[in-house]
Amino acid sequence: MTNPSILATPGGARAVAREEFFEFPETRDLVALVNDAGDLIRDKGERVFDEFREPESRWRSGEKYVFVLDLEGNMLVHSDPGMEGKNQLELKDIDGRPIIRGLLDVASAVPGKPEGWYHYQWPVPGGLLPRWKTSFVRRVSAPSGKDYVVGSGVYNDRMERAFVVDAVKNAVAEVETRGTAAFPLFRDPTGPYLAKDAYIFVLEMNGVELVNPAHPNLEGTNLIDRKDTQGKYLIRELIQVVRNQDSGWVDYMWPKPGESVSTQKSAFVSKAKLGDRNVVVGCGVYLADAPKSARPIGKMTAPELMRLVREAAAVFAEKGEGAFADFRRKSSKWFHEDTYFFAWTMDGIRAFHAPKPEIEGENVADLTDVIGRQFGKMILEAGASPAGEGWIHYMYPQPEDIFPTWKSTFVKRVTFPSGKQHIIGCGIYQMQMNETFIEDVVSHAAALIEQKGKDAFSQLRDKKGPFVFMDTYVFVVTVDGFELVNPAQPSLEGRNLMELTDLRGKTVVKDEIATALEEGSAWRDGYWFRPGDNKPALKKTFVRKVRAGADTFVIGSGIYVE
Repeated sequence: MTNPSILATPGGARAVAREEFFEFPETRDLVALVNDAGDLIRDKGERVFDEFREPESRWRSGEKYVFVLDLEGNMLVHSDPGMEGKNQLELKDIDGRPIIRGLLDVASAVPGKPEGWYHYQWPVPGGLLPRWKTSFVRRVSAPSGKDYVVGSGVYNDRMERAFVVDAVKNAVAEVETRGTAAFPLFRDPTGPYLAKDAYIFVLEMNGVELVNPAHPNLEGTNLIDRKDTQGKYLIRELIQVVRNQDSGWVDYMWPKPGESVSTQKSAFVSKAKLGDRNVVVGCGVYLADAPKSARPIGKMTAPELMRLVREAAAVFAEKGEGAFADFRRKSSKWFHEDTYFFAWTMDGIRAFHAPKPEIEGENVADLTDVIGRQFGKMILEAGASPAGEGWIHYMYPQPEDIFPTWKSTFVKRVTFPSGKQHIIGCGIYQMQMNETFIEDVVSHAAALIEQKGKDAFSQLRDKKGPFVFMDTYVFVVTVDGFELVNPAQPSLEGRNLMELTDLRGKTVVKDEIATALEEGSAWRDGYWFRPGDNKPALKKTFVRKVRAGADTFVIGSGIYVE
């Protein structure tokens, strides 16, 4: 199957993406804009650069603008005059992704393919908050003999099928050129193969996973019998497509991170030669407006789980180890489907684990999940806290499964009849975030700041710690509007956000600070672009005033509401 976004001409003089191959009008317009700009440079040379700078022209209007780079990374045309005339090779986005190097690479990395797509986070012109930007670039030769890379981007946060095909074809070229030395490129979080929630995976033809940046614990595992949430043998079908037609698309149902319902995910796969054998190279993506399955019935809410754990605590307080048999009985109140209980000693020995008795007795104090979160330590800290209970969020496989997924567990300290204290807990997979979670994490952050002051900020920023999970994080702002902590967008730290407005023009930071100072704590509403989406979404934010010595802060966290 030929990549529909690449049409090579004899000699590779002008391999251009065709607008009609793209689903969204914004993408088609972008490709046409860059192709026309490239044709002008090819025909008229450097004298057209002044045309590209004209405000309110075809080349520069609103969020849209054409930029031009030379092959050394010097910015020759840009909507921000402060960037022109300077070498920008070291420019990076908020995640450390090299923007200029990435744009240059996609226009030159694959022989005969002088164009490509690159995804990174960048503010809109005149804006403050970075958003996912998708840029299309093309390498052209001017009459002077010099080569340039011309491009433009859209802030639509939507993945096109052509983007995915382009990434897979580039990855195939990497595998066939570099062999297994290409694998670290696919795992690099600052590289071109990880964007939004899309990543490159590589499979042996027998189903063994060779590369999986999202779930590295699965590398080396045979997934041939893996099914999606509706029973489709996903891996078998991916392999069959490659065997039958070299490349193609497969649709399946899979929950998005942090969601409890399945959404259609589409994967493009292609055959690649790795040494003397064939492998499957692919990329899965949630396309715009992908259908969702019906919301699962009977899923416990956070308050329901908390009540269940507290009821269980009363039973353990009365019976101690004598309750283990009851909690191990399947189809009971305590153990059904993916709901089960565990009990740890206060020093981290797993005393009870309903679905797997064989792992009891292990020391689990240092347990980490696949993304490095020290959830063993988090469970022990929650149990040892003055409250003796709390929520822990981490990635863990469901019973009889191998794929880790987000699990939210409520734990509680209990004294058994023997006098020995234990921590018991139960969790829910892919639980929707709600007000209970947000108020809990903000309360824990407030207690930490009250205890440690500014020394607590490093813990709040730790993306492997208890204050950052899914798309939830805690921020800290001064009473006069300076952002002190923002794990999601660290580029905002040190900036005054008092006049920052949401998508409806509301000065949200000013409003949150005033409310927190007046009421102590409260919920406030704002409209933002949800990560990975281009539609305005309601975000509810819980803010709270915190005092630490002579300092007063406003802290908060939020959730997007469907």
